[in-house]
Amino acid sequence: MNAVEFDRVSKSYPVYDSASGRLKELAAFGRKRFHRDFQALRDVSFSIRRGEVFCIIGANGSGKSTALQLMAGILQPTSGEVRASGRVAALLELGAGFNNEFTGRENVYLNGAILGLTKRDMDARYGSIEEFAEIGDFIDRPVRTYSSGMVMRLGFAVAISVEPEILLVDEALAVGDTAFRRRCMRRIQQLRAGGVTIVFVTHSVSEAMSIGERVLWMRHGQVAALGSPGEVVPRYIDAMRGNEAPLAAAASVVAVTTIPNIDHRRGDGRAEVLGIAILNEFGEPLQFMSPESQIIVRISFRAREAMARPVAGFLLRNHLGLDFAAVSTEREGCLVPAIAAGEIRTIDFQMEIPELYPGAFSFSPWIQEGDAVCDWIDNAVTLQMGRGEGPVYGYVHWPTRVELAGKSSNG
Repeated sequence: MNAVEFDRVSKSYPVYDSASGRLKELAAFGRKRFHRDFQALRDVSFSIRRGEVFCIIGANGSGKSTALQLMAGILQPTSGEVRASGRVAALLELGAGFNNEFTGRENVYLNGAILGLTKRDMDARYGSIEEFAEIGDFIDRPVRTYSSGMVMRLGFAVAISVEPEILLVDEALAVGDTAFRRRCMRRIQQLRAGGVTIVFVTHSVSEAMSIGERVLWMRHGQVAALGSPGEVVPRYIDAMRGNEAPLAAAASVVAVTTIPNIDHRRGDGRAEVLGIAILNEFGEPLQFMSPESQIIVRISFRAREAMARPVAGFLLRNHLGLDFAAVSTEREGCLVPAIAAGEIRTIDFQMEIPELYPGAFSFSPWIQEGDAVCDWIDNAVTLQMGRGEGPVYGYVHWPTRVELAGKSSNG
């Protein structure tokens, strides 16, 4: 049985050209229209399997959030049918379901009541909610005094406390700090291991590649593609670059640069790095890095044995062979789902290059599980770093804002 099903679903909204149009239409008792319909979704059909992590990607205005609100029951379809089987908890836009004048504590109990839980139920859960949110004394202050990050913390803590069978997340985690985001992703993986269906709306293709079991690409209110991350994400990236192939064409395979010369390789062999590529923000191979530019470090690996919690990452070294920086899926709060023997995964790390001194920098990709290194390749790819606008003293130019704090007095 599926957790969520969309059966030929369409959703339209009335759009009025002026504020008086709505009043005129009401006064005409529906005999005359003063609006035009905006089709947010057009004849959309898909299903989400119980217990899977399902990601929805697409440009702004493509219908992603509308689809999530229909799953949550916040909206009703104009036509077609939406079926969600099980208790649904939703973390949608920041502050959704919160009363800004109520305190955090009051909003916790209000949201519990909305989800059908009694005060006794919420009393039993309140301690864990407060502990997970970590907002201190603000829990007893009005929500209007919260930062966006604090609203997200409390909203997520409430959403996971109600023991959902379906968890809906709409970009809300993007405002969280790294440490809290990592905790959220770890908790989401625990929920998934317990059979909870996770539906993510995200703009991050690396997130969709890393945690999604299937990806739905929405475009102009319709399904553009649905399938595995390796099938759908490259087509989405191509479309954003303006190089989209016809939808009927075969899905492209994620390409990574193979490693022609291996200086040193180590690991227990339970997984192998297949390749690594350094790409620009449009997914094109790079031969040269520029300071303050966006890059994608793409690593592809294959599991030779089943792995419950694989971790992918890379080490960046300078031209002297000194370890400069390390990045991993776990450190960035993106936990990779379990992988079966023979399965291939591709991970994208999206980064902004700081202003570094000119020189050569190498990337050493690795795969591990727990403390055991499965495969590590030293200096697999080396790229030259270009010169920025000004000189760099030391290793890196640290972006800094300078302000005059005050004016001294001569008196």
